[in-house]
Amino acid sequence: MTTVIYPGSFDPVTNGHKDIIDRASRVFDKVIVSVLENPRKAPLFSLEERVEMLRLIARNYQNVEVDSFRGLLIDYARQKNTNIVVKGLRAISDFEFEFQMALINRKLDSRLETMFMMTNSRYSYLSSSIVKEVGLYGGDICELVPREVYHLVMRKIREQAGSAN
Repeated sequence: MTTVIYPGSFDPVTNGHKDIIDRASRVFDKVIVSVLENPRKAPLFSLEERVEMLRLIARNYQNVEVDSFRGLLIDYARQKNTNIVVKGLRAISDFEFEFQMALINRKLDSRLETMFMMTNSRYSYLSSSIVKEVGLYGGDICELVPREVYHLVMRKIREQAGSAN
């Protein structure tokens, strides 16, 4: 049985993320979508909110599990008894960063493999940052985030916009 980890910040989850989850779930036996808790970042959504959004999406898949972690990905992969990481790529700029991460992870644990999946071209422009910015300025994000989480994302963005006034 092949288990992979799809790690990310998912702040918030986008249709691009969902596309990678969907495609990875068809290729691998088990996909662990895991939210990275990064103490150096100030996410809009709490760790719990991001996990909840992903769980709403994961309900549609038999072989997708949602989790979270803090620390090194190599340690988390060992804990989950896997050596494969899946990362989505939108553009060359993503590749540069993700390639660097894959190399350091491989340096720290030579057994860890990173598999890159190119995003569907429909989502090549899409990022969590864009979703937040469009939403905060009143733009329509209904085609940018999965329908399962649209209401949660909009509620949080409205709260954020209200506190900025």
